[in-house]
Amino acid sequence: MLPYLFVLLAFAVRLAIPYWHSYPFHFTPVAASLLFFGAHGSRRQLWIPVGLLALSDVILSKFVYHYPVDVSQLVSWAWYAAIVLLGTRLRNHEKPLWIGLAALASPISFFLISNFAAWAAFPMYPKTLAGLMSSYSLGVPFFRNDLIGTMLFSVIFFSIPALLRIPESRKHGAAA
Repeated sequence: MLPYLFVLLAFAVRLAIPYWHSYPFHFTPVAASLLFFGAHGSRRQLWIPVGLLALSDVILSKFVYHYPVDVSQLVSWAWYAAIVLLGTRLRNHEKPLWIGLAALASPISFFLISNFAAWAAFPMYPKTLAGLMSSYSLGVPFFRNDLIGTMLFSVIFFSIPALLRIPESRKHGAAA
């Protein structure tokens, strides 16, 4: 149940507060919810978080930002799928180090991939090394908050199941 709730939370945050994706915010539970779903959700339903977040992209593009839905969004959707799949690697290795590394890899990979895609696909950057570096430098403020949000939400999401478990000594009564 928690994997679905966390993805719904990410979906709701994106739609309820769409300008959180703009500087200075870009502080969302998207990557953490994808990692958690991969680690705890049904393998047969891994498409659900990808589809739901892709739907939020379409809604935001068309109705909030008034941008056309175009092929460039496939980069984000492929990234959603990759992060869910990365989360599946945590199923047997759900240790703080592995969770932290996966949480760290998520915003780093999004930063590298999405800024490269923006440089390659849109005319706002010259198709030179300087243009590529410009796209990366302009993405740094978004990256910083994405990193902080992903790390914080990952700690919270992955801690909740442990906090909800009843310790064995309490479940069976303390030994007298």
